[in-house]
Amino acid sequence: MEPVRAAPHRKLLEHSGPRFFSALLIAVFVASAGANAQQSRITVPIDNAQRVALTGHIHPRATPGNDRGRVAPTLKLSYVTLTLTQSDAQKADLKTLLSEQQIPSSPNYHRWLTPSQYADRFGVSPEDIGQITQWLQSQGLSIAAVAQGRDWIAVNGSAAQIESAFGTEIHQYVVDGETHFANATNPSVPAAIAGLVLSIRGLNDFRMKARIQKSKFTSGSGNHYLAPNDVATIYDITPAYSAGINGSGQKLVIAGQSQVPASDLQNFQSAFNLPANLPQMILVPGSRDPGVSSGDREESDLDLEWSGAVARGASIVFVYAEDVMTSVQYAIDQNLAHIISVSYGACEQETPQSEVQAFQSWAQQGNAQGITWFDASGDDGAADCDDSQNPGLAVDTPASVPEVTGVGGTSFVEGGGTYWNATNDANGASALSYIPESTWNTSAQDGEPASGGGGLSIYFSKPSWQVGPGVPGNNARNVPDIAGNASPDHDGYLVYTDGSTQPQVYGGTSCPTPVMAGIAALLNQYQQSAGQGNINPQLYALAQSHPSVFHDVTTGNNIVTAQVSCGRQSFCQTPAPVGYYAGVGYDNATGLGSVDAWQLLTCWSGTCSTTTPPPPVITSANAALSLVSNLSTVGEQDTTFLTATATANDGVTTPQGVVSFSAGTTSLGSPALVGSAGISTATLVVQGNQLPFGSTTVTATYNGSSTSAPITSSVTLNVRAVGPSSGQPVIPSNGLTDGASFLPKYSPGMIMSVFGASLSPSGTAESAGSVPLPVTMQGVAATVNGVEAPLYYVSPTQLNIQVPSQTAVNSPATLTIDNNGQVASQTFYVAAASPGIFTDQSHTIVPNGSAAHGQTTTLYLAGAGAMTPPIATGSAPVTSTPLASLPAPLNTTVTVGGVQASTSFVGIPYGLVGVVQINFQIPSRIPTGPQPVVVNVNGVASSTAYVNVVN
Repeated sequence: MEPVRAAPHRKLLEHSGPRFFSALLIAVFVASAGANAQQSRITVPIDNAQRVALTGHIHPRATPGNDRGRVAPTLKLSYVTLTLTQSDAQKADLKTLLSEQQIPSSPNYHRWLTPSQYADRFGVSPEDIGQITQWLQSQGLSIAAVAQGRDWIAVNGSAAQIESAFGTEIHQYVVDGETHFANATNPSVPAAIAGLVLSIRGLNDFRMKARIQKSKFTSGSGNHYLAPNDVATIYDITPAYSAGINGSGQKLVIAGQSQVPASDLQNFQSAFNLPANLPQMILVPGSRDPGVSSGDREESDLDLEWSGAVARGASIVFVYAEDVMTSVQYAIDQNLAHIISVSYGACEQETPQSEVQAFQSWAQQGNAQGITWFDASGDDGAADCDDSQNPGLAVDTPASVPEVTGVGGTSFVEGGGTYWNATNDANGASALSYIPESTWNTSAQDGEPASGGGGLSIYFSKPSWQVGPGVPGNNARNVPDIAGNASPDHDGYLVYTDGSTQPQVYGGTSCPTPVMAGIAALLNQYQQSAGQGNINPQLYALAQSHPSVFHDVTTGNNIVTAQVSCGRQSFCQTPAPVGYYAGVGYDNATGLGSVDAWQLLTCWSGTCSTTTPPPPVITSANAALSLVSNLSTVGEQDTTFLTATATANDGVTTPQGVVSFSAGTTSLGSPALVGSAGISTATLVVQGNQLPFGSTTVTATYNGSSTSAPITSSVTLNVRAVGPSSGQPVIPSNGLTDGASFLPKYSPGMIMSVFGASLSPSGTAESAGSVPLPVTMQGVAATVNGVEAPLYYVSPTQLNIQVPSQTAVNSPATLTIDNNGQVASQTFYVAAASPGIFTDQSHTIVPNGSAAHGQTTTLYLAGAGAMTPPIATGSAPVTSTPLASLPAPLNTTVTVGGVQASTSFVGIPYGLVGVVQINFQIPSRIPTGPQPVVVNVNGVASSTAYVNVVN
């Protein structure tokens, strides 16, 4: 029997450094998904000779006329992502859930999923993830990331490796004077997995465009410019601040594709007397660092400054990568916040259909998790492509995705009214009230398209909720949904960027987008909600029931003529103007109009109120409950840990009280909830002989309070009498090894592999399903010096156990295995540390055996010895543990090729037992090729592992 490598059995740490997945180390330790576990959909071996082409993957701008031939085979492609699709049954289930989450009378109303819950219900099976991952690695590709939601896998590789894996060619193209790469033909995948692959992104480097416009006027033009308090006055945000609603306790994500120096944001906040509130900045793990990118830096400065200018008490998270859509993908998968603001887009006609499908897949997952995604609708009016290839009507994506809220553009029309003070106040503001708006369209003045995007999608049909006065009687998704001031000229937004201590003036639909994201954070705080999901259904309902929530924009248009360049020697016919007029109610120029923020907050639930809601009280009605068991099959002598987790929907208030456990009509106990930061757990220890034999449903019930209906969660256990022991256990003298390196070295807290015979009943093999680890499985128990040693895995020929952390060091110890009453023992010597790196059979670190110079990658280590702070044997850090407080060994260093590598994280990540994760950077001055990796813990060196260093 091939030895089973001990490994973490739950998802690994999520943080701003690289994150990786235990399923890539060994499939047997993937946590059980319980009653919601998916069936594997890969039913035949993955055969490269039997392939299926994937349609819709050729970029429309990668035309034969732009082709300059094949790229160099060594060209590096980063974060090429396979988006995986659901089964038909899962798609139907997801559609139903997304609808019910927005219906107040539904029991699923605002019952948002976590990424792991999404994975168990709508992702592919862990087994299928494992098979696809193994196939990708067999093609020479390195795994950059695997989604928590089990709905995408990202890889890195050379052009030659990508071409070979996906059956296509990567060519160079010159478009509008810019050089790009893209696949020349549709990719293919083995037939065995074709039904699971929705799209492959990253085969081209055509990026989304930032929807930012610089003012054409100078400060001497007499125009007004918008400071934060101007926007608060004009769009009626000030009453929210007066009521104590400033976004406190809320989080929102800004997605970008450039580094942003903190000094720009500090200058902005200082200039307008805003609270000092710098964002958390996260480079998507596994992706290349884009550095500071001109144009993208300005866009991200604008987005960060203005979202924070509105939601002044909220936590802002800036996620960036080379490709802004990679940032979005990561933010949703990590569930980083319940609001995402994106100021990028591309016209639908020039976006591969497969990419648009991927965007919708991500958006649907985000909605299911309670995420609201705002996206700019474009700055080129109704001719969004703005080129000779597609000069007619077009709309921007991802704003066109029905699960995304598209934000269009308006401009102020003062007429003869007095809307401004003659001088600015101490905060740089001078606006007196709301200013009437028209459609933003300065195309004629600017000599190029400059207007808010809008029109009809060519990919999406009209959603059922997109109804009301003015909504066209077509069968297409109409955009935008809402709008706000976007004119850079009248009146533009003040932005600090590019290191300047003087503000610049910007507009474009990328301005009202972060403003709306900030308003959404205020809405979540006011509604005491952990998120709204897709807000579009409620927006269109409010437009009919409470039209005062919106400023209906009825004048102007987004009619433009696309700029067409036909070259110096060719004749070109000017395209006809195309676009839409604003009108009463909804229109394709400004959507439902701009919002009155205070009206939006107070009327959101359908009944307008001017009172501030009381502090939240957690009841069963505003909490979610989940139940897991660390054993799915329970022997009559086994002990199982039942863990119920209550999660507050607001993500802040911690559920309190007790959880009652029962099996049928039999009460098992009612432990108290313990926790913090919106999450509490209650754990009950149950003996197998307390449960009825056969398939048994154990139910956890949380009442919350006497005024709300209880909520329940259940898990099904197979309770049975344990079979015969299969004889006296046998542990040979060489039968004990480190579970990572399989070497005979041992320390407290390590994973030990025990090899022998009759170690468990015949025909059995079982893995722990969750933490804390069980102390018995299949009637098998282990002790070290008489202390229970928790079990990862049992089979007749191998056990994986954790050596108790309290085992004395620098002395011998005795391991005892009890197989249903039959006992065997073996002695071993315990050192203070015995570090062993998890590797594959070629001694290459897993899950990522390759990394480039300067890239941060990861390894996993067993046998690191004592942890600071200590952690109980068999237990894992809970997700509420601050990153800096995770258990870690002291004095830990990593060398690669003999050169010390810098480390960005060393510790036991959330959900894992006895395994240390180390994020380290490949030194720039070592050679390429296989390089030795050694970890030193408190002066004790690990055995040598290897990483393949690439350029």
